Amino acid sequence: MNLRRRHWVAGSALALLLAGCERRSGGPVELRLWAMGREGEVVKELLAEFEKRNPGIRIKVQQLPWLSAQEKLLTAFAGDVTPDLCQLGNTWIPQFAALGAIEPLGDRIDRADGVMSADYFPGIWASNQIDTQLFGVPWYVDTRLIYYRKDLLLDAGFATPPASWAEWMGAMRAIKQRSPQNYGVLLPLNEYEQLLSLALQQDAPLLRDGGRFGDFRHADFRATLQFYLDLFKNGLAPRLSATAISNVWDEFAKGFFAFYISGPWNIGEFKRRLPPDKQNTWMTAPLPGPHGPGASVAGGASLVVFKTSQHKEEAWKVIEYLSQPEVQRRFYQMTGNLPPRRSAWADPALQGDPYSAAFREQLERAKSPPKVPEWERIGTEMRIVTEALVAGRMTIEQAVTELDARTDRILEKRRWMLDQRGRA
Repeated sequence: MNLRRRHWVAGSALALLLAGCERRSGGPVELRLWAMGREGEVVKELLAEFEKRNPGIRIKVQQLPWLSAQEKLLTAFAGDVTPDLCQLGNTWIPQFAALGAIEPLGDRIDRADGVMSADYFPGIWASNQIDTQLFGVPWYVDTRLIYYRKDLLLDAGFATPPASWAEWMGAMRAIKQRSPQNYGVLLPLNEYEQLLSLALQQDAPLLRDGGRFGDFRHADFRATLQFYLDLFKNGLAPRLSATAISNVWDEFAKGFFAFYISGPWNIGEFKRRLPPDKQNTWMTAPLPGPHGPGASVAGGASLVVFKTSQHKEEAWKVIEYLSQPEVQRRFYQMTGNLPPRRSAWADPALQGDPYSAAFREQLERAKSPPKVPEWERIGTEMRIVTEALVAGRMTIEQAVTELDARTDRILEKRRWMLDQRGRA
């Protein structure tokens, strides 16, 4: 060994020894947290208080853009350089759980003064469970419901928002009759989330046999698709994509459509973008269902711990802190993101906001989309097929048959993996 190599080895050994001494003497643990978008900025402020309370833990936050976050996380997993903990969209959890990338958290919940599962909206909590295992803790939630022009509804003879599909159809027909050049509802053809929300209101799941095959030919989905198609055939929804509308808020203010299915992020947008003379003309309401108030999609983001973390207990402490109701209230005040714990809704800002009240009710009936890693690809196929249906290029029978065929092809690898696992 030459002299330079000997010095390098000696120096490395000394550095490792000093690091070990520092850790034994109470040196801080450094955690890496990856978070997306605006949340990546805000969480730094929230964690300043955590670090004061826990001087042995330091947190380094890396902010990721939403558009590239999933790819970056998959690259980090492939390179074995994942962070200790991370924000994940809850529809991403099945993918990372299937990869074996994230830690099951079930044995850490329901500890005294910790993460209490019964305090969470059930559909949001269930979106973090795969089979019987919990892989994430909801950080914030969203769902979709109707924004509506209460003045147009009242002029058409309806004092309250519709609660069922039949009432909704009747209200839209009445509005259309009064103003034939306008429409009842905007359902952008380049988005599938609105149809998904309606489909989740039915009893039958969208996939069958443990997520191995599509079940779009089921009578429940056919009924949903028929209702959806009738809105276009009867002239109650324009055959347009979102990109064909120059400004959703301007068109809503003009009365081009009276109902709009969207999430909580649009409360602030409607308050900012609608003109002053229209601010008292709109309201939110739970999504109508086939026979009464219906379910809607359970969305949002969760906090997960990666299996490669060397500091899982410290990472869990961070999740427990961010899950405290008072911290969730502060998070809402800073971002407008809705809290997933019922007790956090005691915040006066939430209780005093009439537009949020419908979301509180809707979250009790939120349902998770199918929890398979391939779901987002299936959702894209749902959009493509239903756009062809609305354009008249397919019948309902052809659409559901084609959608099942495309879904079954997407799920082919999943079936093979599940079969192999069953033989092991």
